[in-house]
Amino acid sequence: MKFKRIILKISGEALSGGGFGLNEEIVGRVVSQIAEVNGMGIDIGVVVGGGNFWRGRQGRDMDRTVADHMGMLATVMNAIALRDALERRNVYARVMTAIDITKIAEPYIYKKAERHFEKGRVIIFGAGTGNPYFTTDTAAALKACEMHADALFLAKNIDGVYDSDPKIDKNAKKFDKISYLEVLNRGLTVMDKTALTMCMDNKIPIIAFALNEENSIVNALKNKFNGTVIS
Repeated sequence: MKFKRIILKISGEALSGGGFGLNEEIVGRVVSQIAEVNGMGIDIGVVVGGGNFWRGRQGRDMDRTVADHMGMLATVMNAIALRDALERRNVYARVMTAIDITKIAEPYIYKKAERHFEKGRVIIFGAGTGNPYFTTDTAAALKACEMHADALFLAKNIDGVYDSDPKIDKNAKKFDKISYLEVLNRGLTVMDKTALTMCMDNKIPIIAFALNEENSIVNALKNKFNGTVIS
């Protein structure tokens, strides 16, 4: 596949190395690859999660809306960190958020985002969809549709899509390619059903791969990876 524009979804946990907060070494590796993709003349928008700081389900006794609002703010923290790391590498980047935090980021406006891409800037989309009850997976699928991306790159903690949990089942089989419908019918937990259905309806392929592998983002762009293509 040839790519002119992609949306990259990164989980918050991936930026922490599986713990709490940010692992600067991991952030550095990730932004170096984002910078390389940008240098190739490919538009790249990044949707980042916030699970390294807060997940809505942590607030067991909270109102779900309140807990999800806290999760949105966690994603903005990660987005700002990515922007800072990119700009220290002389890559122009903008954070655009689905909720207004105009002191530290731009509100998301479709035409303004297009203008940033035209100027060769990386866009980091924060605050999910701006609505509770929606995951950052759905935010990534939504941005892939809105920005007419050629593909959604799903950087995960495992190296693709399996027929069962490879951490539990040693005989789990990994798919090189799989259809959206088969993922839905099998109930595979690649991403939430809303996000998957949105990509299916808009014919946006999903490239799932392990973020922690060396040059994983760049290799996925060059089809030199061991992940899974959902289409």
